[in-house]
Amino acid sequence: MQRLKVTPFHSRTSALMQGAEWRRWGGYQVASCYEMVPDREYYAVRSSTAMFDVSPLAKYKITGSEARAYLQKLLTRNIEKLGPGHVVYSPWCDPRGKVVDDGTLACFDEEHFQLTAAEQGEAWLLKVAAGFEVSIENITDDFGILALQGPTSRALLKELVGAGVDDLGFSEAASFEVDSMPLWISRTGYTGDLGYEVWIPSNQAEKLWDRLVDIGFSYALMPAGIWALDVARVEAGLIMLDVDYLSALRTESVSQTSSPYELGLGWSVHFKKGDFVGRDALLKEKEQGTSPYRFVSLVLDDVAYRQAFAEAGLAASLPVQAWRGMHPLFDAQGLQPGYATCGTWSPTTQKYIMLAQVEPAYSEVGSELYFDAVVDRRRHRFCCRVVKTPVFETSRKKESYAKV
Repeated sequence: MQRLKVTPFHSRTSALMQGAEWRRWGGYQVASCYEMVPDREYYAVRSSTAMFDVSPLAKYKITGSEARAYLQKLLTRNIEKLGPGHVVYSPWCDPRGKVVDDGTLACFDEEHFQLTAAEQGEAWLLKVAAGFEVSIENITDDFGILALQGPTSRALLKELVGAGVDDLGFSEAASFEVDSMPLWISRTGYTGDLGYEVWIPSNQAEKLWDRLVDIGFSYALMPAGIWALDVARVEAGLIMLDVDYLSALRTESVSQTSSPYELGLGWSVHFKKGDFVGRDALLKEKEQGTSPYRFVSLVLDDVAYRQAFAEAGLAASLPVQAWRGMHPLFDAQGLQPGYATCGTWSPTTQKYIMLAQVEPAYSEVGSELYFDAVVDRRRHRFCCRVVKTPVFETSRKKESYAKV
């Protein structure tokens, strides 16, 4: 068995671990939780600043005279007008229109782009690159990334790099240098909140961590693990590979795959740009309305849920970390029109929420479905309702801080 790698921040993250809650991600081990429970780490996302080590993200440097043309072929989204200092999100598909992976693309100049993804997938990128004058370099190990997420993250970074951070609009990026540390900062994240991702060469990662911890004391900075990130991203309605969908390259049947339309990503499919991988299949799916599922958020009737526990003489068992797995959802007749992919208690909204894929007839806001849970060794069926995605939304995520 191949040994897991550690991130450039491992010497710092491992020293903070109160338990041994590590999680495998992209061939690396990362902290699930620094404290014994993730409560304080989660609350930092919504009330101050949480600092996540997201270095395992797959990172690719894409260069060459046909780099943009190649990326137009690879991605479902139109990046024709993507200019330097801007970042976009997009999925990419196989010829059947099924999602292979999703991630962000940043533009440095006409012949230099940077792609990130949840997992390593270089073979597919190289396959699509056949015939293009383009170079694809895997730079995953070359950089560490810290995601600073939460309402005080801008002020914290401003103290680190200066007022230039105020000029970063949502999905914009810029380079900075602080104490001889070259930084690339993008206003992006995976929490649905105000946030930034800070890239640094791996050999200087520890220096950046220490500097942020020193500054962060005044901003209630809290190192946070994947459990806290998971709760925040479910609140924000953001999909996760191998949880909400499986890569089309790693499934045994087409029924296990998902198209962008089944994942709530139809807005990212741009047919007018011309040809791209999966275009014909996706156009047919859109025109014929053949998507078998819709991606939705659900809220469980936690009054009935709590009552069932109370009747058994127990305190309600509410998940303090997001669960992952395909849990069947039923309609009033007992038929199964879909499944929940993950769920959690949302501390901010005070609701038990889930993400799910359901048949189109059950995807409208207000639709009722039923979810099974065990209370005192007995199965109970609880009502849950489709609600607007995301269940958590804040204006500070995209708010402008630039001086007019």
